[in-house]
Amino acid sequence: MLERDISETLQQQVHSAIGNGTPLKIEGGNSKAFLGRETHGEILDISAHCGIVEHDPRELVLTARSGTPLKDIEAALTEAGQMLAFEPPHYGDNATLGGTIACGLSGPRRPFCGSARDFVLGCKLINGEGEILRFGGQVIKNVAGYDVSRLMVGAYGTLGVLLEISLKVLPRPAANHTLIQECTQAEAIRKMSQLLSQPVPVDAACYHAGHCYLRLSGSEQAVKHAHEHLGGEMLEKSAPFWHTLREHHLPFFDSANPLYRVMVKPAVPPLEITGEWLLDWGGAQRWLVSDEPIALIRERVATVGGHVTQFRGGAHNGEIFQPLAAPLLVIHQRLKASFDPHGIFNQGRIYANL
Repeated sequence: MLERDISETLQQQVHSAIGNGTPLKIEGGNSKAFLGRETHGEILDISAHCGIVEHDPRELVLTARSGTPLKDIEAALTEAGQMLAFEPPHYGDNATLGGTIACGLSGPRRPFCGSARDFVLGCKLINGEGEILRFGGQVIKNVAGYDVSRLMVGAYGTLGVLLEISLKVLPRPAANHTLIQECTQAEAIRKMSQLLSQPVPVDAACYHAGHCYLRLSGSEQAVKHAHEHLGGEMLEKSAPFWHTLREHHLPFFDSANPLYRVMVKPAVPPLEITGEWLLDWGGAQRWLVSDEPIALIRERVATVGGHVTQFRGGAHNGEIFQPLAAPLLVIHQRLKASFDPHGIFNQGRIYANL
């Protein structure tokens, strides 16, 4: 695995950008370029800043530089019998750890094991003054600066340049099987939301094309017992299904219409919005392919307390993410001013005025 520390070079580029008033567009593997709003500026390439800094399997902690390919990290963890429990999607062969954390991406296991934010222990970054700062630590119980580290998760690089990230990792389960049950969307929602509160080893649940898919993980005995309790047919070679779901390789995602990410409470009944639906995260994350106006979609989702992100397709210079209420916008603006006072990092990537 290639290892290289170019933090000083990146720091010099940030100082230069501050002095010249030049906005910076942070890039790594560029696999997440389609996410968020269009942003312009001089490219700050962090892909060469790579390598695993520390990994002690006994401590269940891994620290790596932001440009480290995600596949290299997962390969090292697999060799140690461990995994990134939040099961991050790659969306491309060049996905990096920094891009994954900056975009706050989590896969099918998220509602059962936690999100990317839940597994971040600490980080090292360059702020908007060109200072290299470290927050949090490499110990699971370390709480110093813990919340500051988590602020970087899902900030899309608007608060600083991630240099290193420390993550909690978990052992890989001894066994996993996927059950398929034929049902309607309404039946799947009831079934999946009930499972969220039951002591069964389910760590992924989705509904797609008239079928509910449940992934069981744990000891061989626990998985076998859960299968007998839940019923359903067993899917052979289940790993490819969850991989294609996670990476959006299912035919569902190939539509020419825009793809929307709808976040609601798991037990919310099917929404009356025209389009095709795929339900993940036990029903909390719902993918919608539709040609309905986004304003109409947001209005109907808001009635059940949810929010909508325009994930793929459509214009990327409008409100991609759920518009913020005025008090929340003020908080975001203050955070931006604190970490990036000159406003040089990924201008407008999340919202036009941030």
